[in-house]
Amino acid sequence: MILNDRKIKILEALIKDYIETGEPIGSRTIAKKYDLGISSATIRNELSDLEELGLVIQPHVSAGRIPSDKGYRLYVDNFMEHRNLTEEETKFLQDLVVNNINHMDYLMEQTARALATLTNYATVITTPKIEQDKIKHIQLVPLDNASIIAVVVTENKNIKNYIIPVNRELDMQYLLNIANNINDIINTYSLEEIKKQIENKKENITSEEEEIINKVFEQIFADCKEEIKFYTSGINNILDFKEFSNIEKVKPIFQSLEEKDMIIDILNSNNENNTSIQISIGGENMAEEFKDCSIVKTEYKIANATGTIGIIAPTRMDYAKAVSLLDEIVKNINNVIKGLPSG
Repeated sequence: MILNDRKIKILEALIKDYIETGEPIGSRTIAKKYDLGISSATIRNELSDLEELGLVIQPHVSAGRIPSDKGYRLYVDNFMEHRNLTEEETKFLQDLVVNNINHMDYLMEQTARALATLTNYATVITTPKIEQDKIKHIQLVPLDNASIIAVVVTENKNIKNYIIPVNRELDMQYLLNIANNINDIINTYSLEEIKKQIENKKENITSEEEEIINKVFEQIFADCKEEIKFYTSGINNILDFKEFSNIEKVKPIFQSLEEKDMIIDILNSNNENNTSIQISIGGENMAEEFKDCSIVKTEYKIANATGTIGIIAPTRMDYAKAVSLLDEIVKNINNVIKGLPSG
């Protein structure tokens, strides 16, 4: 059976109407709302063909049709029109990034909240992995006669303070020399590569200096095991959809969105193609809890590390709007990061 232009127009009309109303769409509704130049009887026959092709389904014998996952996929990949953001939406996202780029944790928290507000869907964001990041600078400061503080600043503007035990009181100049040795290494290599470089530097430093350097990086690498943070917002928005009015049906989704490992798996799955925006629809999602949801996600990059932003909603989400918002927020992050001074 051939999917001709008429069938495509009817499928588009049905999808747009169902996204808006959440009600099964009949042939009379399509005939009345869309000027397709054909009768409702003809539309009804075409809907039967679309059902045979697996692009729509009829939830009840007496009801109209709704899109299937396959129908949504065809629409998203081939027919979905680009949605231009309003001037207000564009400025809101620009200001959000510009005003908070120096406070990455707060920026990600506010981005999750903003996207949830603009879409009325759920938003999930993971921060970049620290081990992919480069350390920009380390400063060592005396604390007392038995410890010092290591202040670690990464290119992603993460700032960490570590208390390092030492065997004696150390003065500021001595610690500055050690910090300079460390900074010579870190200015060139990522955290993943630093361990090897410390070994190569051994012949140029004393055993005490080596011990302090090793302790600093032991703390940093231990912290890397718990480095990924995640932010969620708008989870309760899912309850506003008719298909999730049953709390028992939505409870597994809520529980999954509270688990860090589950969120990371959701955002990292189905990344086999290289498109900037990933869309997984219904049954395409690996997790059983999200078989009635669609997830639109994209990566953002800061320095050498990547994080992920995802929008989660029922399969009848406004895909075009979700894609446009993700494109805009990532574009703003990239533009602002490029404009930052390198020093």
